[in-house]
Amino acid sequence: MARAAPAGRSQTTRRVVGGTAGDRVRHRDRRHFGGSARRSDLQPPDVPSATNSTTEAKPRDKAKIEVAVQVAERWILARLRHETFFALAALNARIAELLADLNARPMRLYRASRRDLFERLDQPALRALPAEAFVYSEWKVGARVNIDHHIELHGHYYSVPYALIHEHVDARLTATTVEIFHRGQRVAAHRRSVSRGQPTTDPAHMPKAPVAVR
Repeated sequence: MARAAPAGRSQTTRRVVGGTAGDRVRHRDRRHFGGSARRSDLQPPDVPSATNSTTEAKPRDKAKIEVAVQVAERWILARLRHETFFALAALNARIAELLADLNARPMRLYRASRRDLFERLDQPALRALPAEAFVYSEWKVGARVNIDHHIELHGHYYSVPYALIHEHVDARLTATTVEIFHRGQRVAAHRRSVSRGQPTTDPAHMPKAPVAVR
């Protein structure tokens, strides 16, 4: 069964070449554009983990990862330079063979292989992955509801309850859906549309009778 890394990652996890448990995720919590803010949700809330951000184009900030890349280049890519492959599957199979050999190679400092250290220290602490796959999303914070009880997101207009006219709301966008929140409570959900200049309106958001709006 696939497993996810716990919050406290050990140094051993980062030494396993080819593994994903030690990969670092780089992100910016807020990127400003057009007077609003957008946040990328890269870390699922139900997976205990820690984001260790690094500075872009600063190899020294992630020295252990850079060393792991260097080791892979020496023990995998260098050994492939005199070999010829006529199919991608054959190349991948050869890389997998060399990767297994690299992870089984004893390290003098630790007197054990990367695979031995991973199985002894990290694997027992791994947790099961969530039942539902993680969905990437972006946020638009502080969108103002127009007089027609719609907000604009990427050129499309989505409705919210008419009582929220002139209020500020937050929107969470995935590849297929749009959720709109007011003071932390979800007030609308729509299927995402790429039609620019067009509205998506939920009839339940409309007033039953004309309402005077200032």
